[in-house]
Amino acid sequence: MKFKQLLTVLIPLCLFGVSATVVSPTNAQVRVNVLGSSPKRFDFALFGDVPYDARQEIEYQKLIQDINKSSVRFVIHDGDFKSGSSLCSDELFSQTFQSFQQFRHPLIYVFGDNEWTDCHRPAAGAYDPIERLDKLRLMFTQGDRSLGRRTIELTRQSETAEYSKFRENVYWTEGNVLFAGIHVVGSNNNLGRNAQNDLEYAERNAANLAWLKEAFTLAKANQNLGMVIVIHANPNNFNVPANSTNNGFKDFIDTLKVELEEYSKPVMLVHGDSHYFRIDKPLNNSSGTVITNFTRVETFGSPNVHWLRVTVDPRNPNLFEVNQEILP
Repeated sequence: MKFKQLLTVLIPLCLFGVSATVVSPTNAQVRVNVLGSSPKRFDFALFGDVPYDARQEIEYQKLIQDINKSSVRFVIHDGDFKSGSSLCSDELFSQTFQSFQQFRHPLIYVFGDNEWTDCHRPAAGAYDPIERLDKLRLMFTQGDRSLGRRTIELTRQSETAEYSKFRENVYWTEGNVLFAGIHVVGSNNNLGRNAQNDLEYAERNAANLAWLKEAFTLAKANQNLGMVIVIHANPNNFNVPANSTNNGFKDFIDTLKVELEEYSKPVMLVHGDSHYFRIDKPLNNSSGTVITNFTRVETFGSPNVHWLRVTVDPRNPNLFEVNQEILP
């Protein structure tokens, strides 16, 4: 993405309720909103949709080193650790797991579509997507701790018998903010390709909606300062017609809007998938006006290997501040 395009996205952020720092290629920073420090202030890192090729593998190692030098509390990968046309092999999965363990901070990984939904493609090895999903769960969701050299405890949806297979759906709390990872992926959320995968979608969709509702219930009951929801998919830019059928994101967006009607604190939804860094407010309420406490953040993605630093500061009325961390 050209830097000029980034400026176009970021300059209006003060109108969107998320402050940001614009980082130039020379790493000079122009701060839109300077905030005082607070005892409860902390940072976390976001990235996803990398690495896709040999060049990005090299840049990815630099990204790991850069994040490891930072003082973030944890790191979130929002899905797609490979391209949709690279082999979905056990060897690649193992290599990725080992790379996640290079992070000195806790790492939370939210599944993407390239590592299972799209594995049926001949170039990806013509795997059975559901078998690959089972492998991801087996390899990346062991125990009740995050990945990374230092770990944090996660609450998994699988602790509820009804949703015992959905180990990838998690939540945790940091600095009185609730974080929830929910398994919503690109490629229409695995809906519409064949009957077997439609059944997978239906079961996971029900679990996802239950987890989303539970997250809002917990945030209200615990009087959290706000929420961060992390998925992989860009859900049609949150623009799904009311009469849409066979859309894998409609139920999630409809449920999200209902929950937001009863929640007034800041909510940030993070996703990847379309590889276009942006921050905006894409949802309107039933009266047609913008839902002001809801903000969408999309992370960088292939071919751009960069990360985002999010600062959570209770003294900031918007709670979240998003800064680009551009690798040289």
